[in-house]
Amino acid sequence: MTAFTFLVAAILLTIAYFFLSGYFRVWRTFRGQRLIICPENHKPAAVRVDASRAAKWTAIAGETPLSLSTCSRWPEMAGCGQECLAQVESSPGSCAVKTIVTRWYEGKSCAFCGHAIEEIVWHERPPALRAPDGSTHEWKEIQTELLPSVFATHEAVCWPCHIRESFRHNHPELMLERPPHIERHPVIPPSLSVY
Repeated sequence: MTAFTFLVAAILLTIAYFFLSGYFRVWRTFRGQRLIICPENHKPAAVRVDASRAAKWTAIAGETPLSLSTCSRWPEMAGCGQECLAQVESSPGSCAVKTIVTRWYEGKSCAFCGHAIEEIVWHERPPALRAPDGSTHEWKEIQTELLPSVFATHEAVCWPCHIRESFRHNHPELMLERPPHIERHPVIPPSLSVY
């Protein structure tokens, strides 16, 4: 390999790295579902930004034009001006659904066992909620735009309790209820006690 070929390859790799790193940075920033307040009716709405398009334009032209790919108010409001994108642009992280859900669970304890809700492991042990009727649901079973009202009426539940309570709710005929275990301490006769 000649020095000239090496120089050209290094320049091309540098340019490719520059474009790809910009692409993936923007794509990671704007991917995923967001919860915004619709400027038209001032109610929560679930939206997704077209992250691939925004990343592509950033890599090519250096600017990040945002547009929605989905909205919970579509198709009825599909022709809107997408003014809600200002909320996403000003704070892309804080309107991300995972961020909102994580913040809600911070400092909470399980409604059943009382243990603190630990760090969320989204794909293995997603967080759950207890509804006023006692049933439990994973947060992803709730429509995103309903999360603010659900968070006001539901309680946090840890993953093991959610699994147990879901089974109890769905298969009560298979559950065997036992009286609570009373821990008994052996009584030590006074003559054997050590002081």
